[in-house]
Amino acid sequence: MNQREHGPSLEPGRAFRLDGETALITGGGSGIGLGIARGMAGAGAKVVLVGRRKEQLAEACASLGPAAAYVPHDITRLKTAGGLVRAAEVAACAPVSILVNNAGIHFKRPAAETTVDEFQSMLNTHVLAAHALCQAVIPGMVSRRHGSILFISSMAAFMGVPHVLAYAAAKSAYFGMVATLSAELSAHGVRVNAVAPGWIHSEMSQKALAGDPARQARVLARIQMGRLGEPDDIGCAAVYLCSPAARYVTGVTLPVDGGATV
Repeated sequence: MNQREHGPSLEPGRAFRLDGETALITGGGSGIGLGIARGMAGAGAKVVLVGRRKEQLAEACASLGPAAAYVPHDITRLKTAGGLVRAAEVAACAPVSILVNNAGIHFKRPAAETTVDEFQSMLNTHVLAAHALCQAVIPGMVSRRHGSILFISSMAAFMGVPHVLAYAAAKSAYFGMVATLSAELSAHGVRVNAVAPGWIHSEMSQKALAGDPARQARVLARIQMGRLGEPDDIGCAAVYLCSPAARYVTGVTLPVDGGATV
């Protein structure tokens, strides 16, 4: 067998490490994004957090230690994606080898009441911004024959959730993006995957469930494990998918939802 047919053995104890990697994480200042940053920094990667709130990013970086940096940026400014990647590489003093498309927005509205502008805003943030960032990092990853792109999808892409039509459409788009990008890039040493979180303890979920014990009971009843997940649960899944342990995994969407979509 040649090298393409048979990869080298993994070094014991190093399979889940990210030493030498630099991860650009959008929406990294809080919630799931910060959980991913914690996991990756803990596994040895440099992390560059991206978001619109400078103070929040600075606080998050302080909690992560010297392996973290941040770049305040609005990812919906699509034409500036290349500049963001260059700024992240300057901040980390290393090329971006992991891109985590995590930043997003969310709102609940019946489908018949969702406006075209609201739908477009959702697609701009989740789909077009992710595409722009992929365009910006792919040439460098391909030239180095090394890289990992990770999309943060949602259980809403797997099952019908009322009043989130635009959000579900945007997150469902990641299925096609992951499949197509993995088909284009796998032969060039770049893997592309996604994580689909379920109900996770976050500012967003707290707002959704606060003051509504009946809804909280319905949510918990749907989760086979009977509890909400933590941002670090998504962080661990992200570390796995971007680590050597998943070197033969590409084009997949991994649900991390306590069994909610089963």
